[in-house]
Amino acid sequence: MMKMKPWIHAVLSLSLVTGTAAVLPGQAFAASGQVTSDYTKARIASAVSLRTSPSVEADKIRYLKEGENVTILNETNDYWFHVRDVRGTTGYISSNSKYVRTGYKAPTSRVSFTKVTATEAARKVIAAGKEYLGTPYEFGSSRSDTKTFDCSDFVRQAYLDGIGLKLPSDSRSQGKYIKRKGDVKTDWKELEPGDIMFFMEYEGSKASDYKDVDKLSERITHNGIYIGNGKILQTYSKKSGGVRIDTIEGSQWEKRFLFGGSPL
Repeated sequence: MMKMKPWIHAVLSLSLVTGTAAVLPGQAFAASGQVTSDYTKARIASAVSLRTSPSVEADKIRYLKEGENVTILNETNDYWFHVRDVRGTTGYISSNSKYVRTGYKAPTSRVSFTKVTATEAARKVIAAGKEYLGTPYEFGSSRSDTKTFDCSDFVRQAYLDGIGLKLPSDSRSQGKYIKRKGDVKTDWKELEPGDIMFFMEYEGSKASDYKDVDKLSERITHNGIYIGNGKILQTYSKKSGGVRIDTIEGSQWEKRFLFGGSPL
């Protein structure tokens, strides 16, 4: 049985407005209502391309001119914003401060909460994630819909749907949050259901391919959700079929594993 974790501070990069019920150790908040969001307003600081996807190779919709206002719908990753212009057109722009100035309004989410145990919260996250089994993979997927996912978008959506917890948008930011919480495990066999697993880049199929790797300095390139019994719920390529469940032991995932932990 999974041991109890401390109660959730359901606040990450966004602030969550909850009820006033007392929270006891071993309990967690889980969303019981519809999440709504106020989006961040931003201003274009220098002409920048509005593109169809978060890539410099993506088709250009138009140029956004200096002084135009846009609404940031999501921070897709460390380098791109998903935005809507004043015409109602949506697309992706560089998040570099050279091109866009943010900070006009801090985003918030409002949702009603009920108290559950951390064990139940993890169960809800895993159940929510399994609802998306087979959903296609797309690198740099939109954080504003659930038609496709990349790895960190899927993890984020499972936590959002399951307990109303809005994690950062990309895997490295999610990894930093776990480390700040201090609940970090470098042996995947010590993980508990609901923990997020983080991985380095693929170097090969043999254990010897990772023999001299300093995992403390490796960059996160992938993540997924540990669901217990040596299994991971994740998505990582179009070829693999989208969201799926994989066995960890003896696989590339065991060799590439960096650390894991819970955001709860």
